[in-house]
Amino acid sequence: MAGLSTYIPDKATRRGTEKKKGARILKRYVFPFTLALIAFASIGSAGAQTSGKEGTAVAIFAGGCFWCMEPPFDKTEGVISTTSGYTGGTTANPSYEEVSAGGTGHIESVKIVYDPSKVSYEELLHVFWRNIDPFRKNAQFCDTGSQYSSAIFYLNEEQRELAERSKAELEDSDRFSQPIVTGIFAAAPFYPAEKYHQDYYTKNPNRYTFYRWSCGRDERLEQVWGDEAGGH
Repeated sequence: MAGLSTYIPDKATRRGTEKKKGARILKRYVFPFTLALIAFASIGSAGAQTSGKEGTAVAIFAGGCFWCMEPPFDKTEGVISTTSGYTGGTTANPSYEEVSAGGTGHIESVKIVYDPSKVSYEELLHVFWRNIDPFRKNAQFCDTGSQYSSAIFYLNEEQRELAERSKAELEDSDRFSQPIVTGIFAAAPFYPAEKYHQDYYTKNPNRYTFYRWSCGRDERLEQVWGDEAGGH
């Protein structure tokens, strides 16, 4: 048509346009995907860590709702920190919703970092036993499901032997008429629970107290352990 001209970009211009388009694709799709992979790897690595820093040791116990298992250990002299989390399953980096729904194989647990020069693993076992109902399978107090099982996860041969010995001593003590069903397993990767679960009893004291009471935890502990029952 008269008066109109057709613009045909040269090779340099086309290369520049293609480079910009490629950069947009990298920024929009490739970079986020790469960062996600890095983050996933970092979380998985952190979750798998079950050893403590030099001069400390780690213990992992499961006794039903992890909110209720932090306090007795936090009050134990020599304990440095407690972390609520999930372990024993096959799903990497599980969420609370996934674990609660079942199917991940994970159990709500607490990871305890402690100073072995101030508190022994045997003493931690003593605290653990007296804060659980060792007779309920796939449940603890008002919470039911395999994710609320009671268990000891040992990190080395010494812990395994001590855990098995403590269980055998309770079984042989003739104080109980029911079999103890608490499991003893080799430690698996431990995945910290969501931030809002950590130190729940200090962040939400009223809700925690109501939950613990409505669940009948302390009442049942007194039935099982009498004066030795763990506190809250």
